[in-house]
Amino acid sequence: MPAAKTKTTAKKTAVKKATVKKTAVKNAAAKKSSGSKTLVVVESPAKAKTIEQYLGKNYTVRASMGHLRDLPKSQFGIDVEHDFEPKYINIRGKGDLIKSLKKEAKQADKVYLASDPDREGEAIAWHLSHILEVDPKEKCRIVFNEITKPAIQAAVKSPKPIDMDRVDAQQARRMLDRIVGYKLSPLLWRKVKRGLSAGRVQSVTVKLICDREKEIQNFTPEEYWTIPMKLQEGKSKPFSAELAKIDGKSPELKNEKETMKVVDELKKSEFTIKEVKRGTRKRNPAPPFITSSMQQDAANKLGFVSRKTMMVAQQLYEGVTIGTSSVGLITYMRTDSTRISEIAQEEARKYILNAFGEDYVPKKPNSYSSKNAQDAHEAIRPTSMEYAPGTIEQYLTKDQFKLYNLIWQRFVASQMTPAVYDTQSVTIEAGKRFTVKTTGSLLKFKGFKAVYVGAESSKEEKDVVLPKLEAGDKLKLVKTMEEQHFTEPPPRYNDASLVKTLEEKDIGRPSTYAPIIETIQARGYVERREKKFWPTELGFIVLDMLEEYFKDIVDVKFTATLENELDEIADGKCKKNDLLKEFYEPFEETLEKADEAIGHVELKDEESDVKCELCGRMMVYKLGRYGKFLACPGFPECRNTKPILVDTGAKCPKCGGKILERKSRRGRKFYGCEKYPDCDFVSWDMPLKEPCKKCGSLMLKHNFSGGRFLLYCINDDCETRVNHPINKELAKNKAREEARRKKLEETEKD
Repeated sequence: MPAAKTKTTAKKTAVKKATVKKTAVKNAAAKKSSGSKTLVVVESPAKAKTIEQYLGKNYTVRASMGHLRDLPKSQFGIDVEHDFEPKYINIRGKGDLIKSLKKEAKQADKVYLASDPDREGEAIAWHLSHILEVDPKEKCRIVFNEITKPAIQAAVKSPKPIDMDRVDAQQARRMLDRIVGYKLSPLLWRKVKRGLSAGRVQSVTVKLICDREKEIQNFTPEEYWTIPMKLQEGKSKPFSAELAKIDGKSPELKNEKETMKVVDELKKSEFTIKEVKRGTRKRNPAPPFITSSMQQDAANKLGFVSRKTMMVAQQLYEGVTIGTSSVGLITYMRTDSTRISEIAQEEARKYILNAFGEDYVPKKPNSYSSKNAQDAHEAIRPTSMEYAPGTIEQYLTKDQFKLYNLIWQRFVASQMTPAVYDTQSVTIEAGKRFTVKTTGSLLKFKGFKAVYVGAESSKEEKDVVLPKLEAGDKLKLVKTMEEQHFTEPPPRYNDASLVKTLEEKDIGRPSTYAPIIETIQARGYVERREKKFWPTELGFIVLDMLEEYFKDIVDVKFTATLENELDEIADGKCKKNDLLKEFYEPFEETLEKADEAIGHVELKDEESDVKCELCGRMMVYKLGRYGKFLACPGFPECRNTKPILVDTGAKCPKCGGKILERKSRRGRKFYGCEKYPDCDFVSWDMPLKEPCKKCGSLMLKHNFSGGRFLLYCINDDCETRVNHPINKELAKNKAREEARRKKLEETEKD
């Protein structure tokens, strides 16, 4: 073969080898790039949908749907003899999900566990590490306080090992609750009735409600009188004042006779202004929401129960579809800290400057401290000032908008300047014996009140304007308006006041308030009537038994101390097993003594006035999964049951039948015709007995948050309905829902 041809062939071979090598390197790099997959496991599908938008194509986000492992329901599940070793099993019904997650974990190069950033979330991550065979000591845990692109990307860049101290704190709480529940509840079953339960925190909550009821029952009202009056300076408009002192002491007028004697003296007295004090008063904004204050404000202003508040907040945190993307609108909603990040503060200050002006922006950012806060997360706030409530209302449900608007307003207000009032305090002498006082207040600068009204009121404060008054001016007594009063007992707890008390007494933690309240109602220990909590006979019986034999379980201080010890476990200052041992040994001893000492408690069913149509017995009230119902006492011979139906006294506008009060499966009241399903009339608004005076049609009562209500006629053509405020409210709701529906349809088409 010629040398030239050999040289050419060798050259072609070299080029071919180089090309093959280059292609191989390129393919290897591409394979390596495409094969580097990371699995991120979160708790809910909504959160997974939102987070997946912020991560690249090499990330797969899946939801664990909460806990996948737990203590077994059918047995105690704690080996007391061997260092309180818990027995965890996979939760029934989650087998397919576990199998799917395992498969994805094996195919992934990395697995990140991104459950909620609290102790419960840390425990879920730990259980997931066991199921997915991930070493908890490796950097497999990512946490974020808000579901935004910067927060998610920052979390992925800084994974860390699972915090076993926080896991132990959650395990300790879970096992303490299991010890109390599985040891004490069977005792209640044997001694009182089946289906009862006792809990470490729920029992203390029942005690608070029962103790308040005892205070109310034992309260003796006392009569007292006050003497408001109208005074006038020259020809100016009369103003209000009140008797403040008699002979230098606070008045103690206990009956009408004493009061009228003072009134007669006042009418004969000369009124002279002794002193006028003028000044300014500043009112600072409230801190941004923590879990408990959010629940309180939502109850006071929106009428939300705690469970509803937390459910809606969870939706806002995990993500809401806005346009074509899912957006997490608020930071994590289980927090006890009022801390705000510097970035969020700066963003809020820019928004306030543009929206209200520089007078509304404080010189230094407002910061707040939280008593006994773990400070693991920020306060509850909007994730971005970009999403003002008014601009995204069409994408939110009615409840989501209400709560988001409340959170937005509270946060923005927390970063604004104080409200400023001009004040005036006037002291008046009436003769030689009496001192009369009045105060005036005029809002000079709105400050934060331009955005938000405080938690103590759902309405704006009214200005009290006094005429121009000076010391030495003579005043004329226009009239006295003596009033009779009676001292009142403390009010029954509602959602807001109960949450506030639990927080003040350090019982439970913010994340547990809603489930505690739901549990004590489900067990029949308390009832919610007109938004107030009333203890039942069963609640009193169980509480009396616990107070006699298990004082620690219902002791407020003991429960609070236990919560603090759980905090110490999370901080690594205390060992889980030491706490469990310290609690268990005396508890077990008390349990044995109580079992021997307590006899069977006869709990009689409350008899109704409804006769069983099958056997003629008077039916009794029973408590079921969805609340009270009527049952025949002849069970098991007679198994007749009925729902409890309350006749409203109104007549059905469709067929003339009775309109009855009913309850949905979620416990919400509604009203329907007795002839259902033949007649389909139904209403969320309460029907009234009295028909419309103009046309004779059915009148309805529509309740708003804050105690407001409106009465309206069901007949659209009735003149009482035309231009009625209810029309504007209903039309606004209808328009909002229609806009939201159209937007969702457009999004689906896109």
